[in-house]
Amino acid sequence: MMKLLRRHRDWLMIVIAILAIPFVFYFVQRPDYGAIGRDHFARIYDRNVSMLEAQQIARLLSLAQALGMSDFVGTMTAGAGLNQNQAAFQFIVNLLVLRHEAERLGLRPSSSEIADVVRKLPAFQGESGFDINKFNDLVQNGLAPLGLAEEHIEQLVRDQICLSEIQKLLAAGVSFPKSELDENFQRGYDKLYVSVIRFRSTDFDKDIKINDEDVQKYYDAHKAELKTDEKRKVEFVQLTLNEKEIKLEGKERIEALQKLADRATDFTQALLEKGADFKQAAAKFQLPLHETGEFTAAEPDPQLKGDRQLGAAAFKLSPEEPHSDAVQVADGFYILYLTGKTEARPLTLEEAKPKIVDALKKTRARELMSTKGAELVQQLRETKQSGQTPEATIEKAGVKPERLPAFSLIEEESEKSEGNERRKQSPELLTLKDAVALLNPGDVTDFVPSGTDGLIAILEKREPLADANAGDKKAAFEKRILENKQRIVLIEWLRDRQQAAGLEVKKG
Repeated sequence: MMKLLRRHRDWLMIVIAILAIPFVFYFVQRPDYGAIGRDHFARIYDRNVSMLEAQQIARLLSLAQALGMSDFVGTMTAGAGLNQNQAAFQFIVNLLVLRHEAERLGLRPSSSEIADVVRKLPAFQGESGFDINKFNDLVQNGLAPLGLAEEHIEQLVRDQICLSEIQKLLAAGVSFPKSELDENFQRGYDKLYVSVIRFRSTDFDKDIKINDEDVQKYYDAHKAELKTDEKRKVEFVQLTLNEKEIKLEGKERIEALQKLADRATDFTQALLEKGADFKQAAAKFQLPLHETGEFTAAEPDPQLKGDRQLGAAAFKLSPEEPHSDAVQVADGFYILYLTGKTEARPLTLEEAKPKIVDALKKTRARELMSTKGAELVQQLRETKQSGQTPEATIEKAGVKPERLPAFSLIEEESEKSEGNERRKQSPELLTLKDAVALLNPGDVTDFVPSGTDGLIAILEKREPLADANAGDKKAAFEKRILENKQRIVLIEWLRDRQQAAGLEVKKG
């Protein structure tokens, strides 16, 4: 029975998760191709895909984003999140797969179908619908910097239509039983009133004593892991917007960034020439050369703290490949060059002792916290079984419950405020939703770890949805569930087709 409940809860949380997917993607003028490799991108359908071809396809990603093709981009970059390298990779591979499969299935959208979709693209909409001036402006001024032309808009729209047709074919087997729909709708929109009892690990570590024998035992068991941090030292150049350009917006800002992107590409290409020298290249391009001190991955040099990608890029460098590709940041690009590398070395017992004592204290504090939490859970459940209220048990345990603002597993769009949005997105609330999803009033969760701390939740009350528009909400709920299930099936189909295509990725 418990396994069945867990499966039901897991499915309900999947429902909530897919309804919460925002499918919002940042506009990226030029993806950072640093992780893809320099000579060729991949092998698929028994042929090599060159870096040049991959970059041309990646520019279509930027164009699709500019055109407002958010659903298309979301499906084609699924799983990449906000990682630009992964988004570019997924888009390139999936577009190759999509075009191959569309040809195999004989999908050939007509000119009139393509024209109709082009006229409905968000980028070309004005107050009264399609705005020919916006279309002409993008064609004349927006495509050339990307090395694209009007025909590439038509290609992307053709791809979108083909993807939609394939989704329709796959959707035939997607369904959602009415009984599950009704139950999940009810549970998803119930208003939940929850109290939590918090446990903090810091409250348990003050009385923990660690002796030398404990330290020695831990050191002997973890010698291979107890090392100094690897350190790097780099030189770098930066091509960033000036004070005046930083204030630019829209098309003007894009054009300014594009110029920097072109210079950054020229600079990295110059480094690939035989006998190229980083300092000489910087002087040739009239770029100031900056140098860091030694730094670790956990604590980057102050000059690189503006964007975490920079520190990560530095630790990908090696003596064999000492310079990076252009790393894109908010206002421009950085190119890094490795000048020093200090390898990690084993720590002596004395060097490792502070770290060991801290680790042992944290581990034992978590163990004590979990034990006390589990004991209180058992006491609260016994109290409920006896028909008593939990207040006396909580007071006896010396803990203080905290009543949370009421929430639903699925938050209403109309109820979103700035503060509510932050609460909704907090990891703790998502953990709580998972824990209380199938509880009945008066039920107590298990002890739930939350970061370094933990909590117990008590569901005080479930308040059914009382809304005159519940019928409309349920119809919208069902529509969203089916659409997202169809989209998940489509994404899985793309992944399956990647494997069937014999995809091999060149590590770079």
